[in-house]
Amino acid sequence: MSPSLVLIGSFLLLTFCGLPVAFCLGVAAFLTGLMTGIGPAMLVQRISAGIQVFPLIAIPLFILAGGIMAKGGVARRIVDFAYILVGPFRGGLAMVNCIQSMFFGGVSGSAIADISSTGPIMIPMMVEKGYDREFSTAITVASATQGIIIPPSHNMVIYAMIAGGVSVGKLFLAGYIPGIMVGLALMISSYYIAIKRNYPREQRPPLQESLIIIRDGLLAILAAVVIVGGIAFGIFTVSEASAISVFYAIFLGIFVYKEMQFADIWSVLLDAVKTTTSVLFLIGCASAFAWMMTFLQIPSKATTFLLSITDNTFLLYLLINLLLIGLGMIMDVAPLIVIVTPVLLPVMIATGMDPVTFGVVLMLNLGIGLTTPPVGTGLFVGCTVGKTSMERVSVSMLSLWPAMLIVLLLVTYIPQLTMFLPNWLMP
Repeated sequence: MSPSLVLIGSFLLLTFCGLPVAFCLGVAAFLTGLMTGIGPAMLVQRISAGIQVFPLIAIPLFILAGGIMAKGGVARRIVDFAYILVGPFRGGLAMVNCIQSMFFGGVSGSAIADISSTGPIMIPMMVEKGYDREFSTAITVASATQGIIIPPSHNMVIYAMIAGGVSVGKLFLAGYIPGIMVGLALMISSYYIAIKRNYPREQRPPLQESLIIIRDGLLAILAAVVIVGGIAFGIFTVSEASAISVFYAIFLGIFVYKEMQFADIWSVLLDAVKTTTSVLFLIGCASAFAWMMTFLQIPSKATTFLLSITDNTFLLYLLINLLLIGLGMIMDVAPLIVIVTPVLLPVMIATGMDPVTFGVVLMLNLGIGLTTPPVGTGLFVGCTVGKTSMERVSVSMLSLWPAMLIVLLLVTYIPQLTMFLPNWLMP
């Protein structure tokens, strides 16, 4: 039996058996190693080497910063700030959901953190105002995908590490315009749905209260400006930026908003350690799996195969997008980044796509995957928070997926949408 078949086949078999993805990746790599004569010690070294990469230190710190911001009242301030901006429009609360995800994604860098922290605020508020529970949950999940596109996204840090030589700063800058496009597209869809279903408008608070809300909201959003601006202009590295974000989150939560005590940091720290352990173990096993793929020359074979299907770049990009969306329906974001990047990046480079653009296209595809059954993590968390079923929310998602797919296609075929800011600020 072919070692490549053993590697891919054993991984798929274990995945369909419902085992954890990290376990599936590791076992598949070890089984193939035994078949090809590669000792377990070599694969253990690859697992270790996969997580002994200095830029990865930014991941636990960004996760910790997101947890502190969720606990310290940052999420609620951003929701209130978005309410001031778009509340008075028809379907204003749905638009508030999109705007707050745009801002919170630029602070936490995590779609799941967005759903978990702002979902309990937004979904009950929308239901109370007359919105369908399923639509309220669906727009919360869909808009939260901006968290993996708009910086600081720890998934972009993983991609930069796997892609090799790709600037994290350029990736962060490249995510801004596509991320905002996703938010605007979902707002347009929400407005159309609101008119069709006669969802209400909201009243703006009095001027003095509005000014206080704007002040508090801008303080929260300032974190994203400082982080990305500092990286883009070379003031500090990504790792240093992640540490600054933690201290800024503590400063806001304890001294400005006063919704946290120093004792609360311990529980947030424990949650961050659990999440970080899972992420790093997954990256380590995925690194061993990716190394085994490279050893078996699967990426080069896949490049030859995909380029042999068609010499039409337009059709090839469409095929790869469909492939990524399909994979996103059955796997989570981090392992997919580690698995597909070595396979597809050479193909995209061969067709002339910049690695930075492909990184954003990959995030957009995997963001859509977060909202799809049967394994969409964002959809699962959203249904838990919204207290509804995945089947009913998936039906509501049908009215939101077209907007996300349109943005995906625009970003795929118009590279200026991703490269304008990196070329301008980091030439």
